Amino acid sequence: MTEPARILVVGGGYVGMYTALRLQRQLRAELRAGTAEIVVVTPEPYMTYQPFLPEAAAGSISPRHVVVPLRRVLDRCRIVIGEVRSVDHAKRTATLATLATAEEGTGAVDLTYDELVLAPGSVSRTLPVPGLLDHGIGFKTVEEAIGLRNHVIEQMDIASSTRDPAIRDAALTFVFVGGGYAGVEALAELEDMARYTARYYHNLKPEDLRWVLVEASDRILPEVGAEMGRYAIRELRGRNIDVRLETRLESCEDRVAALSDGTRLPTRTVVWTAGVKPAPVLAATDLPLNERGRLRCTSRLAVEGVDHAWAAGDAAAVPDVTAKEPGRECAPNAQHAVRQAKVLAENITASLRGRPLKEYEHAYAGSVASLGLHKGVAHVYGRKLKGYPAWLMHRAYHLSRVPTFNRKARVLAEWTLSGLFKREIVSLGSLEHPRAEFELAAAPPPHHGDKPSS
Repeated sequence: MTEPARILVVGGGYVGMYTALRLQRQLRAELRAGTAEIVVVTPEPYMTYQPFLPEAAAGSISPRHVVVPLRRVLDRCRIVIGEVRSVDHAKRTATLATLATAEEGTGAVDLTYDELVLAPGSVSRTLPVPGLLDHGIGFKTVEEAIGLRNHVIEQMDIASSTRDPAIRDAALTFVFVGGGYAGVEALAELEDMARYTARYYHNLKPEDLRWVLVEASDRILPEVGAEMGRYAIRELRGRNIDVRLETRLESCEDRVAALSDGTRLPTRTVVWTAGVKPAPVLAATDLPLNERGRLRCTSRLAVEGVDHAWAAGDAAAVPDVTAKEPGRECAPNAQHAVRQAKVLAENITASLRGRPLKEYEHAYAGSVASLGLHKGVAHVYGRKLKGYPAWLMHRAYHLSRVPTFNRKARVLAEWTLSGLFKREIVSLGSLEHPRAEFELAAAPPPHHGDKPSS
C-alpha cells in the first residue's frame, strides 16, 4: 500500500488553524480514503485569539473563551503537541520534540512529510535592556494576560496595606513599553479596570495610580492613521495616562524604569509590548529568508525557489500585489493572516490535484483599536471613527472574526452580562502556583532543637 500524502502544518495560530481547517474540508474525500493526512504540530492544544487578550486581562471575557481548542475544530487532523526544532526540506524531514520525547528521554524525533506549511507565528522582540529579563512582563499569550491582571490587582493590595510610601508609589506605577495595538489596548483596558477596582479600597483613589506609555517613535497606533493616533493620545492623556513619545526604556534594574529622557520611575510593573520577530525555527531551516528573518514567498504563498513548501502570516514575506509601490510586502497582521490561510489551503489542494494556483490579493481594509470600555478609534475603508462608535465597531468586527459559533455565542453572552452586572475585581494569583498551598501544608514543621524549655 502507498503511504498517504502527508501535509505537515507547523503552528496552530491563525494561519496554522485556518489552513488546516480549510484543508480538512477540501480534502474530505482524500482523508476518508486514507490517501492524505494532515498533521498539525503546535506547542499548545489551542489557538489564541489575540485581539481579545486585553479584554481577558480586564475581566470582560473569560480566558477560556479567548482560546479555540484545536482537537475539537480540527477533528480530521492529527494534532501533535510539541515544537519543531529544525526542518531539512531537501529531505522532507522535520525534527520535533514533544511532551512524550521529554518524558522518555529519547530526544527529538524525525517526521517526514510531502507538503510543508510553515506558520509558527512570531515571538516577542526584546532588546538588551538591563533588568528586562528579571522584571519584564510580556503580553502575547492568554497566560501572560491573566498573569498581568492578577499582578495589577496584587500591586493595589500591596499599596493598600504597606506603610512605606516608596513601596506604595512603586506598586502603583505601571510602565508599558510599546505604542502598538498590544501595548495601547492592554494599558487602556487595565487602566479602566484598575480605576474601577480602586473604589473598593478604603485608602486608594484612581488618581493615585500612575500609568506610563513609552514609545520610541513619534506616534502610537500607526495602523489607524496619524489623525486617529493623535486622538488616541489625547484620549489617554485625558485619563491622566502619561504618554512619552520618542522615548526608550534604557534599564529596569532594581525595579527602577530608567527612560531615555532622563526620567527614573520606581515601579514593580514593566510590560514589554515593543514588537515581535519571526519564530526561531525559521532560522533552523534550509529555506530562503529575507533580511528580517521571514520566509521569502511568492504571491501564491509558496516559499520562493523550492517546491512543496508554503508559508503565510508572521513567518512569511508575501508580496503585496495591490500596493502601488513595487516591492511592498503584506503587513504581518491577523487581517492578512486569516485571508492568506484561505488562499494557502486552496493552493495546496490545487497543487495536489494538478490545478493552477491563485495569487493572494487583498487591499488593506483598515484597523480598529479599543481604548477601554466604550472608547476606541477606527480607520476603516477611509472612514474615521472615534469614541463609542469605534469601540462598537471594534467589538463587532472581532466578534465576527473569532473562530467557531460556540466562541461567538459565549463571548457575546459575557459582554451582555458584563453590561448588566458589575465588573469582576478578583485576583486569582494562586492559579499561577497551584501547588503552593499544598507544599506549605506538606512541608515538615521547623526543627527547634531538643533543649527543654525552662
